[in-house]
Amino acid sequence: MPQTMSFAVVLTSPPGRQALSLAHTEQALTQLSSNCSIAGPSVWLAPQEAWEVAFRAPEDLNISALRGALARAIGAAPIDINIVAGDQAARRKKLLIADMDSTIINQECVDEIATHIGIGNKVSAITERAMNGELDFDAALIERVALLKGMSEAELETIFETRITLMSGAKTLIQTMRKQRVFCALVSGGFKFFTSRIAAQVGFNVTQANALEVSNGKLNGSVAMPILGRQAKLDALNDYMAVLDLEPTAVIAVGDGANDLAMIKAAGLGVAYHAKPIVAAQANATITHGDLTALLYLQGYSKNEFVT
Repeated sequence: MPQTMSFAVVLTSPPGRQALSLAHTEQALTQLSSNCSIAGPSVWLAPQEAWEVAFRAPEDLNISALRGALARAIGAAPIDINIVAGDQAARRKKLLIADMDSTIINQECVDEIATHIGIGNKVSAITERAMNGELDFDAALIERVALLKGMSEAELETIFETRITLMSGAKTLIQTMRKQRVFCALVSGGFKFFTSRIAAQVGFNVTQANALEVSNGKLNGSVAMPILGRQAKLDALNDYMAVLDLEPTAVIAVGDGANDLAMIKAAGLGVAYHAKPIVAAQANATITHGDLTALLYLQGYSKNEFVT
């Protein structure tokens, strides 16, 4: 007889939209009951915003097929449907590793720098292709940074202050997890100038990123080697797991672009956040409609546990 294990269906919707209704949850329960064994009462983690129910199913459960069936049952409302493995204790992770650009912040920093100096369209086109996995990340970064040559280092502060904004829910996510003694790492293919400031603002334990090289107070068009890209993000995840003596099941990773894919696939809970199709297709969980607080709901946190 096949072994069974614990799972949870988690439905989340954008904060403040009240898009998640009792009817949606009943549709989900009806669909789930026809395939799996419900393991307890359903729970509203936040009224009309986040709901979950535990169930048991074979270890080799076809999660993608079940998500598809649930999506068809619920319909076209702006609701993210995810199936998370593990019981309540196992779902709460001990290490969070996050991308920065278009994940913890709303922008791609290299694009904002380029826009500031009037070459935004040229650089953003390269960024889009790199994040979609169409270009080698390292080569694309080198190409884009070369176009920034001659920009004053002092202008980076202006860009940070006037163009960079936190993603909705970012600070709540990190502060809530820090309160639970979760180690939070910001690992970015972007630039240390920005990650150091964002990490301090949001509350990350540590940060890793690339360094823009400067000569006489101006960007010289080079990025320090080695470049932190896809493999370096995976290496960082493995390094932090080793230091903290954790298994992959205790890790949650989140990102949006192709260079995040290795760490997302290696984590026990890998989340594609408003992500490129190549990432969303391979992640354990996807958040398309909600904000970053959805990552707390995926772990079973209720809204009254949030640190805001």
